[in-house]
Amino acid sequence: MSQPYEHLVGALTEDLDAGFIALFHAYRDVVFSTALRITGRWADAEDLTAEAFLRAYRALAGYRPDRIQALRPRSWLLTIVLNLWRNGQRDAARRPLAVPAEQAPDPPDPQDVQRAVNERETDRELAQLLTVLPEDQRAAVVLRHVADLPVAEVAIVLGRPLGTVKSQISRGLHRLRELYPAAEQRGLFPSNPTEAPK
Repeated sequence: MSQPYEHLVGALTEDLDAGFIALFHAYRDVVFSTALRITGRWADAEDLTAEAFLRAYRALAGYRPDRIQALRPRSWLLTIVLNLWRNGQRDAARRPLAVPAEQAPDPPDPQDVQRAVNERETDRELAQLLTVLPEDQRAAVVLRHVADLPVAEVAIVLGRPLGTVKSQISRGLHRLRELYPAAEQRGLFPSNPTEAPK
């Protein structure tokens, strides 16, 4: 049975530029959504998404065709996102911020205003909720319940044993439920850590 991403890696092998455009369109939403949930800020998520795709393109330009054919694009891209985020966290810890992050404005959304406001409030609320979690739990919860990766794939992306990842997801969701019972009642968290997101 062929994998859904085989046409993408085939396109990347045949023509890197055209294949990369297809890769970008196929995964930009999941990459941005993951970046938003782990950073907690729209502007930071946009920057992280752009940097991840730039790094991905540069990496692909140096890969041999057999290495490209072996890629699992979604996992690979999300690994890049998480590595960039972790590096950014380490760098930020070494230097103070010049301007508090809360004061930086988010860009305006050109979509239907009411729908955009509602969606953005929910996105911000969920992103804000996730920031209370330790880094390892946040990454595991986001990959499982935002990026919709199977638990085994989350373990691959994070480079951790399957049991550890299951525990991190479970603990992260349990912590969120304890801290934000109202958010759970509104359906922001899955009732079972191993079930697929809604």
